[in-house]
Amino acid sequence: MAKLSGNILIIDDERSIRKTLNEILSYEGFKIEEATDGEEGLKLFSEKTYDVVLCDIKMPKMDGLEFLVKAGEINSDVPIIMISGHGTIETAVDAVKKGAYDYVAKPPDLNRLLITIRNALDKSSLNKETKTLRRKINRVDEMIGESDGMKKIKDTIEKVAPTDARVLITGDNGAGKELVAKWLHAKSKRAEQSLIEVNCAAIPSELIESELFGHEKGSFTSAIKQRIGKFELANGGTLFLDEVGDMSLNAQAKVLRALQEGKITRVGGDKEINVDVRVIAATNKNLLKEVEEKSFRIDLYHRLNVILIHVPSLNERKEDIPLLIDKFLGDIAEDYGQVKKDIDKKAVEALQRHNWSGNIRELRNVVERLVILSGKVITESDVTSFVLI
Repeated sequence: MAKLSGNILIIDDERSIRKTLNEILSYEGFKIEEATDGEEGLKLFSEKTYDVVLCDIKMPKMDGLEFLVKAGEINSDVPIIMISGHGTIETAVDAVKKGAYDYVAKPPDLNRLLITIRNALDKSSLNKETKTLRRKINRVDEMIGESDGMKKIKDTIEKVAPTDARVLITGDNGAGKELVAKWLHAKSKRAEQSLIEVNCAAIPSELIESELFGHEKGSFTSAIKQRIGKFELANGGTLFLDEVGDMSLNAQAKVLRALQEGKITRVGGDKEINVDVRVIAATNKNLLKEVEEKSFRIDLYHRLNVILIHVPSLNERKEDIPLLIDKFLGDIAEDYGQVKKDIDKKAVEALQRHNWSGNIRELRNVVERLVILSGKVITESDVTSFVLI
């Protein structure tokens, strides 16, 4: 059998059992920690991250079944394998009902134990990957902050989201413009339909029209088949035009027509296609200045700017930083399948003094860096060492 790896917590009041299991599993490649009873095991379980727990049932202070229930309240993703020399079928069934991954009788058969651990690791890994992917796909992050600027944004979203009014979101890169767009969609009458995002700055100018409106087969050299554009994909839902200030003038003219008439035409086609789309746009540019420089159409600007929402930079709302840090610590712990780290008050104050040129995005990256590199508690010295203040 191939070598395995992972962190295992063994909880058993019999020293000889702990010693035997430790030797066997260490040889197989696992890192082992031991606890002599349920209370000690629960303390370790709440402080550290384990891939599997092997837990005896009959123990002093706190028995295995009580540990099983309390550990499940802390982290239900960690598989717990119960082991006992006094077990019955009823005991095994009761353990599984309370959340045990499996039940192994003492003395454990080595091959069966290793196969059980391998299966538990496979299931745990799959569950973590599934939860992480599902959360990343479905989660709309909270609008974190109690500053005046954030309260104004939340109030505006509540008023505007249920309408079909077009919204122009302004603010620096990384300030949270995309999150505002997502909340406008999530609270709208179109929430059950798609939110389609287009980053206008990331698409070459010669391809932006095809991206937005689609194209017919053979309409240009690389058009080997028909393509449906983002306007059609967003039909009935919301189209989010991020960095709209980087859109070419030719594409701007077609977007203006789509907004005015509710119709589009694919590149290389002549058929008009009706579309029912709510458009939300965002930019980090001063569009009025772009209008003066003749790189943005004034008529499109007024079409997009029915409601204006400005997202303040993080430096303009530093009072929200403690709340954001706490949110990121929770998210990162969930992503990594770990216990949420604590951060002391002086470390938070040090982060509030930092110049956040990268805004929310930079703060999130810094918190992740601190989680990875710091000890049990993130301290001011960690911030000094790992963040440029």
